[in-house]
Amino acid sequence: MRPLRNRQDTGKLGEDLATVELWHQGYAILARRYRTRYGEIDIVAQDGETIVFVEVKARRTDRYGTAAESVTPWKQRRIAAMALDYLAWSDRIEAPCRFDVVAIDGVGTERVTIQHIKSAFCAE
Repeated sequence: MRPLRNRQDTGKLGEDLATVELWHQGYAILARRYRTRYGEIDIVAQDGETIVFVEVKARRTDRYGTAAESVTPWKQRRIAAMALDYLAWSDRIEAPCRFDVVAIDGVGTERVTIQHIKSAFCAE
């Protein structure tokens, strides 16, 4: 494995690891890095009939807290706005959906931990 040079490398590797984890759990990956005017949804997946919007947080160290702790209420609101944009674009506005977080700590080390938090937050 090549060394991680910056945050973008860490984020890309985290998204790759999260995608594999979700695929192993039986999710269909619908989109990665879906861009909206509000920002980017890391992964859009499908779990049965449910559309799942996945925020991936990857950290090399816990110096500034764990990956799971970094999904703030502000970020949750942004993800909800992006999800609405995706549902309208894909003509699935009535589809059931949920918001998951895949938190990955120790990216780029031998002690990687992956935590999939289903229904991590609700959109209001």
